[in-house]
Amino acid sequence: MQSPRIITIFGSSQLEENYPEYQKAIQLGRMLAQAGFTVCNGGYGGIMEASARGAKDGGGQTIGIITQEFHRKPNRWVDDVRNAKTWRDRLFQLIETGDGYVLFDGGTGTLVEWMVAWEMTNKKMIKKPIIVFGAFLRRLLFLFKKQHFVISNDSLKGAKTVQDVMNYLHEAF
Repeated sequence: MQSPRIITIFGSSQLEENYPEYQKAIQLGRMLAQAGFTVCNGGYGGIMEASARGAKDGGGQTIGIITQEFHRKPNRWVDDVRNAKTWRDRLFQLIETGDGYVLFDGGTGTLVEWMVAWEMTNKKMIKKPIIVFGAFLRRLLFLFKKQHFVISNDSLKGAKTVQDVMNYLHEAF
């Protein structure tokens, strides 16, 4: 029997329940779980909390990869807490653990996560789908393409809706 595919969710740790993106992350987590995916993320608040919460609502499993450097506790919806010694170790564990990635908008940490995963696909170190879901990040992707900074990369998609994300993942797997 094949293990469930793991989707790593990247995004802001700062968003609270009243933000539409938080609610979209709950919806995505729920739909991923119902489709048989395991949700992985950085284990803290905001989008990470919301996606894990949605996955649990959908009857799924969650992985949270945290680091001792942040001195924070994981959110209560994480089933499997994995500790990374450093921020860099955490970054690479998040990328290595995922069979695919979904990016909500976030700060510099989210940008770093996206760029490292993207570069690893460009260098053919990994072949995993990267779905850019956040509106700001989709605009940034458009600018990269417009300036011809994007090499042909079938793994990289922009998605406007949660259903688009799910469709891309089903295509990829």
